[in-house]
Parts: sequence; structure tokens; C-alpha cells
Amino acid sequence: MSQDDQKRLAGRAAMRYVEDGMIVGVGTGSTVAHFIDALAERRADIEGAVSSSEQSSRLLKERGIPLLDLNAVGDIPLYVDGADECDGQKCLIKGGGAALTREKIVAAAARRFVCIIDPAKRVDVLGRFPLPVEVIPMARSYVAREIVRRGGQPVWRDGVVTDNGNWILDVHGLRITAPVELERELNQIAGVVTVGLFAQRRADVVLVGAEEMR
Repeated sequence: MSQDDQKRLAGRAAMRYVEDGMIVGVGTGSTVAHFIDALAERRADIEGAVSSSEQSSRLLKERGIPLLDLNAVGDIPLYVDGADECDGQKCLIKGGGAALTREKIVAAAARRFVCIIDPAKRVDVLGRFPLPVEVIPMARSYVAREIVRRGGQPVWRDGVVTDNGNWILDVHGLRITAPVELERELNQIAGVVTVGLFAQRRADVVLVGAEEMR
């Protein structure tokens, strides 16, 4: 089975958590695009969606799914998103699509976070995928130096501007055995907006293809 087939299975499998009348948080990326396609088939059954990126907002609008403002709806019952890596504790690396800040906000506001991935995203230890860190532009060099002091190798994702007007550093060379602690530490560097570690608020459910990870 191809990787895209696995992504499609995961996207459709997440529909089992969608209930009538729900407001659904929707993430970003190729696997989530399959979830949006499936969600569109039940758009009349849900109240609407809270989107984590401009890219997903466009897809949702194209498929006739009402877009809702998180400030207006408060907590949401369900958030569905993908990941770039997932360890055995359901901690994640996210941000390959540069939407990590909004993704982290919607995940924090959700009572249940369902992560949908293909098998290639499963790892024993996070860090093979470079860790994205969103930074205020004027702080890029300072944050990079602080990351080097902590053993990382930051690379500026040149030419990429987030939906929030910020820049991304992709941190190579990490073996993240204590993701909660590292997330907390990097968040304290002045100029960091968001770290692409989802460990303090990790996934509640991970679907690998159609199967739930135990």
C-alpha cells in the first residue's frame, strides 16, 4: 500500500471521532487534506470547523465547510491533525508546513486531539525530522545561537514566512529523549514564538493508517 493510501486511510479513520453538531478543529498538511475531503461528505452534520492555517481554510471553504473563529467558540471537542514524527508516548514533532503556532493553539483548546499519520512517521526517539522553531524575525540570530549552545544545529528556512509573519528555524542533530523538558526549555528563549514539539499537549489518539496506535 502506498504512503498516500495510508494517509487517505488515516484521514478517513478520523471521521469515527466526528459527532453530529460538533465544531471540529482542523490541522494542516497532506494527511489532513484527506480528512477534509471526508469531512466535506458530512458537512451538513457539523456546526463548522476551526482551521489552523490559511491553507486549510482555503480547502475548507472550497468544500463548503463553515469556518469558525476560535475566539468565538471557546473550547472545542475535537482537533484532527497530522505530524512529522510521533514517538511511542504520542509526543509529536510538527511544523513541517510552518503552521505550528496555530496548530498548537487549536490543540490546546481541544478536549481530544486525534493525530493521523502514515507508518513512516513513527519513531522510537524524536529528532530525525528537524525540529521547527517559529521565531520573531529580529530574534533569528540570537535564538539560533542559544540553540547551538544546547547542542542543536539550526538552519533558517529561508524564504518561508509563517501565517503569523514570523520565520522558522529547523533544528538538526537532536535526539529528543525528554521532549517535555526540551519543549519547556526552548519556549523560554526570548524571541521564540512556538516550538514544534507537542509533548506537554501531546496527542490523545494516534491513528496509523486506519489503526489506532497503542
